[in-house]
Amino acid sequence: MKILILCTGNSCRSQMAHGYFSHLLGEKAEIYSAGTKTHGVNPRAIEAMKEQGIDINHHTSNLLDEYLDIEFDYIFTVCDNAKEACPVFPGQKKMIHKAFPDPYDAEGTEEEIKQEFRTVRNMIQLYVEGFVAGISH
Repeated sequence: MKILILCTGNSCRSQMAHGYFSHLLGEKAEIYSAGTKTHGVNPRAIEAMKEQGIDINHHTSNLLDEYLDIEFDYIFTVCDNAKEACPVFPGQKKMIHKAFPDPYDAEGTEEEIKQEFRTVRNMIQLYVEGFVAGISH
């Protein structure tokens, strides 16, 4: 199974989803994430995932165009901008959209910003766990 997760900058939400899919599916799937732009993997996203024992420090921020030749079983868009910009992939089987708030936009103290990353991380975790449970049956 091949899964692609798309977001605008491939920096926070798509990277966290990528981490959860990889953690939960392991060798059962090839997981990719990309953006319509690349902003690098956000250090706060890395930290939020590390708090749950998932290391995304090795992830790279990739452009959507790099994956146009791959036939994906599932393509997830995790923000509205990515959904609008997503091209049609040859052989794509299922496109799924679920928008999550962008923790990159969080304002406040450092602790308040980190808490927003945790909140979004937890939303993504529940969503990915629910999806994986649904395809495992």
